[in-house]
Amino acid sequence: MPGRRGRAGEVRNVMTKSMNARAQSEGPGTIWHNSGETDRPAGPPPPVRPAEALVRLAPVTVSMPVSPVPPMLRACRLLDGWIAGSSLASNEPVLDVRDFGWTDALRRDWSAIRDEALTLAVEGTPPLAPCGIIPLWRNGRALDDRIAACPRTAEALAAVPGLHDAGFALLAPGAHVAPPRGATKALISCHLGLVVPRDGGARMRVRDRIVRWAEGQTLVFDDTFPHEVWNEAEAMRLVLRLRFVRPLRQPGRGIANGILRLFGAIL
Repeated sequence: MPGRRGRAGEVRNVMTKSMNARAQSEGPGTIWHNSGETDRPAGPPPPVRPAEALVRLAPVTVSMPVSPVPPMLRACRLLDGWIAGSSLASNEPVLDVRDFGWTDALRRDWSAIRDEALTLAVEGTPPLAPCGIIPLWRNGRALDDRIAACPRTAEALAAVPGLHDAGFALLAPGAHVAPPRGATKALISCHLGLVVPRDGGARMRVRDRIVRWAEGQTLVFDDTFPHEVWNEAEAMRLVLRLRFVRPLRQPGRGIANGILRLFGAIL
């Protein structure tokens, strides 16, 4: 019987990096993983092979409802204008990864992070749900029972400035998720693509912009804008999802610190 690494490797080997021509045909309306690049290399991708293990969770037909945000956290949105006015980063829906140099380390270590994610997802107890999340970091602290199983991921996360929360997020084929708007502009989201369907059917809308993931690449965006996720591909999508504290000057920094202390008390 194959070991844990063997089974995770079996899943990994049926996933590759390319996107197909259907996604390319959407033209300049599509923003790709590095936030602003609209041109992709031409040429057809290799044929899609059926996936094993995790992909056998699919297809599912699931439309995830929007979870209610506690009233006190909804009230935090009233302070977004102060935070935006103090921001040292862009206030656009999709941000340029080049403004966040630490993302280079995530991209360098992505394959090791992917291997650890697959092992947790395949071997985890309980098994990861079709649209599940394996939490690794919450309210600025590592979750020791989970993070111990993925040392390379733990090392990469520890180097993220102002890390607030992180986890491995799975989106099965057929899934549609309309997440609630983020409760505060004090946090910025980052996704690292780990396993991405090559047919281009996995995508996210952030306000009026369409973004797609790519394996080994990062996507940085502001989740306080309305956003929505689909996976109309034939395979699952797996990312490392994290949120970090927005770079701020005063008075926004003090406001953000107060909001995040409130998060820690409520969530």
